[in-house]
Amino acid sequence: MRKVIAVDLGASSGRLLVAKFHKQKLVMEELHRFANEPIEKGEHLFWDISFFLNEIKNGLKKYVKKYGASVSGIGIDTWGVDFGLISDEDMLLEDPYAYRDTHTIEMLPKVHEKINDKDLFMRTGVESAPINTIYQLAAIFNNRPELEEKTSTILTMPSLLVFLLTGEKYNEFTHASTTQLLNINDQNWDQEIMDKVFSRKLPLAEIRETNTVTGHTKECLNQAVGLGPTPVINVPGHDTACALASMAFQSKETVFMSCGTWVLIGVEVEQPVVTNEAYQWGFTNEGTIEQTYRLQKNNMGLWLLQQCKKEWERGGAFISYEEESVLLKQARPFQSFIDPDHEMFFNPNRMTEAIQEFCQQTKQMIPTTKGEFIRCIIESLSLKYRWVIDRLEYLTEKEVPSIHMAGGGIQNKWLCQFTANATRKPVKTGPIEASSIGNALSQLIAIGDIENMIEAKEVSSRSFHTTDYSPMDLSTWEQAYHRFIKYI
Repeated sequence: MRKVIAVDLGASSGRLLVAKFHKQKLVMEELHRFANEPIEKGEHLFWDISFFLNEIKNGLKKYVKKYGASVSGIGIDTWGVDFGLISDEDMLLEDPYAYRDTHTIEMLPKVHEKINDKDLFMRTGVESAPINTIYQLAAIFNNRPELEEKTSTILTMPSLLVFLLTGEKYNEFTHASTTQLLNINDQNWDQEIMDKVFSRKLPLAEIRETNTVTGHTKECLNQAVGLGPTPVINVPGHDTACALASMAFQSKETVFMSCGTWVLIGVEVEQPVVTNEAYQWGFTNEGTIEQTYRLQKNNMGLWLLQQCKKEWERGGAFISYEEESVLLKQARPFQSFIDPDHEMFFNPNRMTEAIQEFCQQTKQMIPTTKGEFIRCIIESLSLKYRWVIDRLEYLTEKEVPSIHMAGGGIQNKWLCQFTANATRKPVKTGPIEASSIGNALSQLIAIGDIENMIEAKEVSSRSFHTTDYSPMDLSTWEQAYHRFIKYI
């Protein structure tokens, strides 16, 4: 039985899973899970890299205790856009800034004075957003030039963690495609963009081929956790690319939804779509495990509900999923809507107050009970996904026959059913641990146990359970949608 370890770090939680491959079936077993949030230092938000490394070590120790010192591979995937700065001495200069830090917002107009926003989109295929790596680097090097002088290598987040485990310095294609610094034509760093925006050459590490062994664990790590020398594999570094790799679609036109704190909605395309409409509607083109692209839109996910529940917990009201479901059913449908992607919901001090303010400004009924907040969020998310999928059909000139949702967010069955209702399309959900599964499949390709992605998706299909949702109450949801689009 072949075993590999998938390290899957999300923006709200991290996990290590052991993937056991035997007789063309894959079994995933959770080794270790931990909560993950940015830490505040001064007026900024950072990721605690020492914490990440310690939790990875804790997971590896649990593996060794149960299975021994031998494992066939380790792969790491994370959320997009964030990165670390490495010195000449191969030291991490400081903890990486977290994408939710607001220091980048003022950099958009300054960067666009040097290179036009639409030109950026045409060259990179990526929608401009304050969280993107290009604006983060511009903000950091503008406000802290001493860091620019000390930086000898820039590593995107999964590659940073691989470097700390192996000493190897490189970047990976799918994660690089989220930076807005990668040229969509040659799939390499765009020197013309960097020359226009930055005062000196950006020392971005080279991009190495995905699905390959790129190094081995350091001896100091092996001694600390009890492992033997272990291959570290360049899996798709972006968790959405990993999730997509795990999803066996019914049709090439099926829309994927990778669901969690964010929900990424898109379709696979051979070539990036960089039309005027794609630009105006805020679509983006990011890499896949097979070096093609995902035409997608990055949408708010369950972050809204997560933040409300944290508020209520601070007030002493912990709400289980079962209680959440009861509260939603008790609230009247379609009383008020929000645009989930409005900037006021990006990182407010109190999410409930932000929702109430939006409803007040748009002259709607203001939610007051927990059930009203929950229903407002889930309905609004589902209706926004309809808006996105309608535009995907326009951009690709193809009718979407079905939707495939995967990731932790599919545990919210109301979100799945409401998405089917709002979009008027059948929905298939699963697997939950999609990113970890795609991570493992990439490793098994790299070490030769699986031949290619066709076989990998067959393995995923026979190994993991899926659930089907049929659209319901179509006329009611259609009326709701036509009311909803007034607020976006």
